Amino acid sequence: MRRTVNLKLYQHFLHRTDYENFFLKERMFKFHQVKHIFEILDKMRCLRKRSTVSFLGILVIFLLFMNLYIEDSYVLEGDKQLIRESSTHQPNPERYVHTFKDLSNFSGAINVTYRYLAGMPLQRKRFLTIGLSSVKRKKGNYLLETIKSIFEQSSYEELKEISVVVHLADFNSSWREVMVQDITQKFAHHIIAGRLMVIHAPEEYYPILNGLKRNYNDPEDRVRFRSKQNVDYAFLINFCANISDYYVMLEDDVRCSKNFLTAIKKVITSLEGTYWVTLEFSKLGYIGKLYHSHDLPRLAHFLLMFYQEMPCDWLLSHFRGLLAQKNVIRFKPSLFQHMGYYSSYKGTENKLKDDDFEEELFDIPDNPPASLYTNMSVFENYDASKAYSSVDEYFWGKSPSTGDVFVIIFENPIIIKKIKVNTGTEDRQNDILHHGALDVGGNIIPFKQNRQCSTYIRLGEFKNGNFEISDVNQKIPFDVHCMRIHVTKTQKEWLIIRSISIWTS
Repeated sequence: MRRTVNLKLYQHFLHRTDYENFFLKERMFKFHQVKHIFEILDKMRCLRKRSTVSFLGILVIFLLFMNLYIEDSYVLEGDKQLIRESSTHQPNPERYVHTFKDLSNFSGAINVTYRYLAGMPLQRKRFLTIGLSSVKRKKGNYLLETIKSIFEQSSYEELKEISVVVHLADFNSSWREVMVQDITQKFAHHIIAGRLMVIHAPEEYYPILNGLKRNYNDPEDRVRFRSKQNVDYAFLINFCANISDYYVMLEDDVRCSKNFLTAIKKVITSLEGTYWVTLEFSKLGYIGKLYHSHDLPRLAHFLLMFYQEMPCDWLLSHFRGLLAQKNVIRFKPSLFQHMGYYSSYKGTENKLKDDDFEEELFDIPDNPPASLYTNMSVFENYDASKAYSSVDEYFWGKSPSTGDVFVIIFENPIIIKKIKVNTGTEDRQNDILHHGALDVGGNIIPFKQNRQCSTYIRLGEFKNGNFEISDVNQKIPFDVHCMRIHVTKTQKEWLIIRSISIWTS
């Protein structure tokens, strides 16, 4: 049923603050509608595999629902215009229609005609697109150093798999011309090779940026800044949707780790078969947030729809939750570091640093795809897979007994060069494996509903809760199908397996 909100009836006896509260409720109602829509979209992914008929039926229902939703949005936008006309602001409602007219299709691109300031997209799809949005700063300019770091910290082979898109989002055309000239002079060979593009989304596509709601009691200029920033990123993300398989968001004042692409690829491989929406390679703001490219159109629409509600990093967290990723998945050490000293907002000081950042990543494990199981009693949701992940998680089991095992079964036999296992954490230094050994096995056989190895060779014992061994391929005569942590003595302390790292040949 279509809802109609006629605010003319309220104008004679409600104050402006009442309107603000009323529209906040409306906004929250729309927020929950969007959450429901995203849940439907994810269910449709599964249904599509089972039944084409079911999929088409749900698609029709979804489109009808979205049609009602957009009609309602236009009514609300028209009503909000009445309020603004009664105040000092006189915005142009046609700009809202121009921006939001495509919301009925969350999987489609936002209709924006971009200006290509340097470079053109290549036909060949890359592995990773790196997106940067930049505006004129009152103090400092770090964009050129950021682009330089991206290219210098990538090997020749890695450069073949990345694409960098810079959105010069400032409305000052003179500043854009100067920046384009500097970029083309310093990075001409990358532009020619199709690795670097500079774009601009014209101001005419932006929604109203004045007279916005002052959520969180932010000053009006702060609200305008962060709201425009949300739209800047929405248009950047929208542009990058079909350039590569994955997309990572950076700021324009960032330094990169050496061979960051290789590290990202290893993390993605280690999470194969695991559902995720966002992987985080920095703990600061929206630096180093990685997405599947197929999620970018929905993310762009989402940022655009709620552009005036809250800062971008908060919206990104809500987006992750809407697509059913409850927990943050963050890789350590961080691959990207904030290097700017002055903020793009008013040139204020910004000394934030990521203390988990490492510029030289010498020893990134491979951790090939595998299934894991244990017969230990697992505490809450600290399951076995979290010890093998490259992100900041761990396995936590209750007091293990003699004979308990933690088993890794590889999808394919592997040649192992090095193994490293760490137990316990800084907070719980006694929750280590006090008495245990590590075995590797071959000759895989079916066992109940799982697979297991029929024979094992012991590589060594744990010392002070840790295990490390190199040149494994020179010590065993077969390719490894399984790896096993074996508890050799009962302990009263619980057991945290913080990380399992495997390097292959």
